[in-house]
Amino acid sequence: MPPQTEFPERIYTVKEWMEARKSISEGHKHRLRIKGSREFKEKTREALRFIKATGYYDFLRTYIRQIVEINGLSQLRESEAAVWLNSYCVKDAVDAASFIIQKAWQMKEYLDGKLYYDGNAELRAVEKRVEFLNKLKNKTREEKVRQRCEELLKQWSESVYL
Repeated sequence: MPPQTEFPERIYTVKEWMEARKSISEGHKHRLRIKGSREFKEKTREALRFIKATGYYDFLRTYIRQIVEINGLSQLRESEAAVWLNSYCVKDAVDAASFIIQKAWQMKEYLDGKLYYDGNAELRAVEKRVEFLNKLKNKTREEKVRQRCEELLKQWSESVYL
């Protein structure tokens, strides 16, 4: 049964935030859109392939509406339910996939009404990213992907966040 509450176009006001929460609680899933150059779209689709392989695609579509190529800093745009990525970020599809999942987690926390941008929230988001990388490492049949997951997991284990 489709959600009765429509997901708002933008999430600027408390009313829109409440509509977004209600829509998600009713089972809303976005039709994920990728906006950008052909190369950006191809690289992003490769990252999405990893997200699908780990079973996180429905989670992503619950919280993120679109992934947009930008020339600035990669970031979550809460008001748009979007992840903004620069072309550098998607060059490594494994890292890009983990970044996208991290931002989807932050969007979830935003809609759950939790503080999603302080030190503790960043720690929770990085933990979700590491969880994703571990899952991908264990599910993939591609040795190159497994090795890249191990490299990224090693980097995260040496970071100040974990």
